[in-house]
Amino acid sequence: MENKKLPEQFAYWYGIPREEINWNPTIDEKKCVGCGMCVVSCGRNVFDYDREKRKAVVARPLQCLVGCKSCEAWCVFDAISFPDISYVKKIIKERKVLVKIKEKLKEKLEKNR
Repeated sequence: MENKKLPEQFAYWYGIPREEINWNPTIDEKKCVGCGMCVVSCGRNVFDYDREKRKAVVARPLQCLVGCKSCEAWCVFDAISFPDISYVKKIIKERKVLVKIKEKLKEKLEKNR
């Protein structure tokens, strides 16, 4: 994991400190062919590329958007995996994320009138 402080825009997920949520991709080095799709496609800069190994690496796991599995879908070699999505659903229920979602939805709807 990266030693630098987590950038503010990634520090919380609906009020929950990102460090408290175990959600990030894992790369199976045996399956990774080093195509770079995940490195260039991730909008949150989660991945780096190890030039020596010619493989992608998860360099900034806490920057991964909770619930996002896009890189797993893009990986044609099935080298990327995530925890089961039920883990995120459990957090949403237990940490009352829907209350915050409803507040944001109300703000968005009022703004778009």
